[in-house]
Amino acid sequence: MLNSPRVCVQVQSVYIEAQSSPEQERFVFSYTVTIRNLGRTAVQLLGRYWLITNGHGRETQVQGEGVIGIQPLIEPGSEHQYTSGVILETPLGTMEGHYEMIDAQGNDFRVAIPVFRLAVSTFIH
Repeated sequence: MLNSPRVCVQVQSVYIEAQSSPEQERFVFSYTVTIRNLGRTAVQLLGRYWLITNGHGRETQVQGEGVIGIQPLIEPGSEHQYTSGVILETPLGTMEGHYEMIDAQGNDFRVAIPVFRLAVSTFIH
């Protein structure tokens, strides 16, 4: 499986205070992922892998088909954006991973999802 510079991934995370219960060690975050196809042919996202690490260093791995129930086809020069969420037991954590994709010629490749921080805004001052 190849790595590909043709696809760019950006992630923004937000703490969801209204759904969180710090006294019960429940910290809810949403994250919005933008996947841009910078190549010349369409690509399809087939699967995902996440490594979620809480503030105590406890790791959770998540993998599965597609994202939020779909396997989007992303045309050249376009992007796919989706929002999902994660619950941590700590006010600070990280996520990183990769997408498994296929191009129009049937070649499988992997796109890294750079590490991003999950943090309660009042916690990082």
